[in-house]
Amino acid sequence: RLTESGLSMVDWHLVKEMKPPRTQQEWEAEFQKYQQFPEFKILNHDMTLTEFKFIWYMEYSHRMWGRVVGLAYILPAAYFWRKGWLSRPMKGCVLALCGLVCFQGLLGWYMVKSGLEEKPDSYDIPRVSQYRLTAHLGSALVLYSASLWTGLSLLLPRHKLPESHQLLRLRQFAHGTTALIFLTALSGAFVAGLDAGLVYNSFPKMGERWIPDDLLAFSPMLRNLFENPTTVQFDHRILGIASVTAVTALYLFSRNIPLPRRARMAVTSLLAVACIQVGLGISTLLLYVPTPLAATHQSGSLALLSVALWLMSELRRVPK
Repeated sequence: RLTESGLSMVDWHLVKEMKPPRTQQEWEAEFQKYQQFPEFKILNHDMTLTEFKFIWYMEYSHRMWGRVVGLAYILPAAYFWRKGWLSRPMKGCVLALCGLVCFQGLLGWYMVKSGLEEKPDSYDIPRVSQYRLTAHLGSALVLYSASLWTGLSLLLPRHKLPESHQLLRLRQFAHGTTALIFLTALSGAFVAGLDAGLVYNSFPKMGERWIPDDLLAFSPMLRNLFENPTTVQFDHRILGIASVTAVTALYLFSRNIPLPRRARMAVTSLLAVACIQVGLGISTLLLYVPTPLAATHQSGSLALLSVALWLMSELRRVPK
C-alpha cells in the first residue's frame, strides 16, 4: 500500500498469474492492460514501462507471498491430518485457519477490484476502498493472532497461578489492552487507505490546534469517522495514546502481583515495544511518511499485538 503498487495487476488468476511476463512483448501487453484503468489515466498517465515494472513486481511479490503462506498452512495440515496426528479439537482449529487463509486471498482481490472501478462522478485519485482495505488487514490480523495463539497454547505450558482477585483483574486488563491494540492497528488501515498520514504532520497538536477545525467537516457526522482524513488521523492518534497509556497502567498494576518469570518478561516487553511503537508513529508523521519508516511502524503494530497475545497466554487459567 505504501508504494502505491496495489493496482498494478488488474487480473486475478490463482495459477495463471504465477508466471510473470518474460519477453518485451508480454510486458507491453501487461502495461496496456494497466493503461485501461483509472489509476493510469488519472494519476500515472506519464509512467514509463520501467516504472510500471517496479510497481508490478511489488504487487506480484505480495501475491506470491500470499500463496506461499497458503501452502505453508494447507500442505502440512493435510499431511498431519492424514497421519492421524491431529486431535478432534485441533482438526476444527486447522480447518478454521485454512479457511481464513483462503478467505484472506479472496478478500484481497475484492479489495483490489474497488480501485479498478471507473468513478465518473469522483475527482479523487484512484484508490482501493478504505473499508475493504481495513477488512483485508483485519482478516490478516485475525489469522495471524489465531495462529500465534494456537502455537503458544501448544508450546508453552500453563502456569499454576493462584486465582486471586488481583490476578483476575490483571487478566481482564490484559484482555482489554490487547483488544485496544488490535483496534488501533485496524484504525491504521483507514489512515493508509485515505493517505491521512499526509495531513497535519505535527505533534502533539494538529497544526496550530489541539482539535482541528475540519474534524467534523463531512455530513452526516458519522462519515467523518471513516472518510474524513483529518478525523481518521485524529482517531488513530487518540487510540495510539490510549493504547500506550493502557499498557503503562497494566505494567504498573502488575508490579504488585507475584508473577512467573515468563509472564514478568512478557509484561515488561509489552511496555518496551509500546514505547518504541509510539516513537515510530510520531517519527513517521513528522517526517511526512517515508516508506521505510512507515513500513517499520506497521510492523511495530504487529510486534505489539504479538507481545500482548503472549502476555494473555502467560496469564491463562489452568483447566480443572
